[in-house]
Amino acid sequence: MNLTNELISINELNKSYYSINNETKTLSNISFKLYKNDFLGIIGPSGCGKSTILNILSGLISDYSGKINKKKDLKIGYMLQEDALFPWLTIYENTILGLKINKKLDTNSKKYVLNLLKKYNLFEFKDKYPYELSGGMKQRVALIRTLALKPDILLLDEPFSALDAQTRLSVSDDIYNIIKNENKTIILVTHNIEEAISMCNRIIILTKRPSTIKNIYNIELDNNIKPTEKRKLNNFNYYYDLIWRQIDK
Repeated sequence: MNLTNELISINELNKSYYSINNETKTLSNISFKLYKNDFLGIIGPSGCGKSTILNILSGLISDYSGKINKKKDLKIGYMLQEDALFPWLTIYENTILGLKINKKLDTNSKKYVLNLLKKYNLFEFKDKYPYELSGGMKQRVALIRTLALKPDILLLDEPFSALDAQTRLSVSDDIYNIIKNENKTIILVTHNIEEAISMCNRIIILTKRPSTIKNIYNIELDNNIKPTEKRKLNNFNYYYDLIWRQIDK
């Protein structure tokens, strides 16, 4: 990796949760770097702290130990598991909500959002409501709402988990293409090994809690083709077997 493209450096990250009677250590000495245009996947067993890493990077969790160095003026967007669209708002109103909350809604930002809706085939639905859209379309709307604030990095926390298997595949293609077109960097948390391999160029494998990094693998597949096409490549099964054997059962 080109060190001049480093966006985030995480060094010896530790996180524990406390109750009245005990301490539950979730993360233990987690260290890795994120580079511009990385598609970085994080996988591991349930409850190992994958989402906790995203919550720390996004600023939702501040009580941790370790050091996180970020490039100056770095902007981070967070796309949650559910599309979290407000049912009483139109599609357009949902996409500009973050801009309104952050007091960044102006003529230029409105134009930017409308162009995104046109670019990704949602403009004709801008005055409709979430219940009128398919699950895949709602995920695209949620992504555009995140992109509206022009983040450098997108944190994706199980973004396809609420979708059925067939929709999940097509939406992963849509989301991947949008992120590539918009020249963004992502960290993707997922339980799905195939999803991680097909979308990411590097994958971090976490152990059971308290999580440490077991391995980081470079995924050398053609990044110019969509995820569903990557699944047909000869090396895909090699990476699947390699990573599946590493996941704590």
